[in-house]
Amino acid sequence: MSQPESSQSSPYGAAPSFRPFGAPAAEEPALPWAKAVVVTVVVFLVAGVVAGWAWQQFSPLAQYKVDEQGGALGEEQMTRIFGPDGTFTAIGFVAAVVLGSALFWWLRNYGPWSVAIVVLGACLGAGVSWGVGMLLGHDPLDPRLRAARPGDLVAAPLELHTWTPAASWLVGAALACAIIAATTWRAEPVATTSQPAASDSAPPVH
Repeated sequence: MSQPESSQSSPYGAAPSFRPFGAPAAEEPALPWAKAVVVTVVVFLVAGVVAGWAWQQFSPLAQYKVDEQGGALGEEQMTRIFGPDGTFTAIGFVAAVVLGSALFWWLRNYGPWSVAIVVLGACLGAGVSWGVGMLLGHDPLDPRLRAARPGDLVAAPLELHTWTPAASWLVGAALACAIIAATTWRAEPVATTSQPAASDSAPPVH
């Protein structure tokens, strides 16, 4: 009479489970909406303050030469009249590309909504940057011309001559989102419906 085989624990640990080929990777949990919005607002708010200070510090300003009839710009100074516009555009574009890339990558689980969050944050950064720069460096020209003496040089006020430079923040953030989305779309694993082939069963024994 045969004795029943006693169940013994395997001396080897359980084999690690492998993800089937072609199966989608587990998705990361999405961040809470409130945290995503607050972090984006704070980042672009701080960036706007720093960019506004940099705009005020590094913008080339045209110089008015004062004479008995008032102030006038020479030919060389006329080429610098749009210096603040170019500086604002360059600073805003670079800041929006860098911050937009980091935030879009961080918020990528939100899908298309992450683009909206980053772009709206960039618009906030543009407004804050302009406001801080105007607060620090915009001095009305007429009172300074009246107070100056003939021969003095009076700097032109810091200002934007058109609102086009403000769009550099939006363009930079949108471009960063588009590039990252295009480069990571192909990298995502693609789920397939194919199943692993079943092993052939042994032929019945007659």
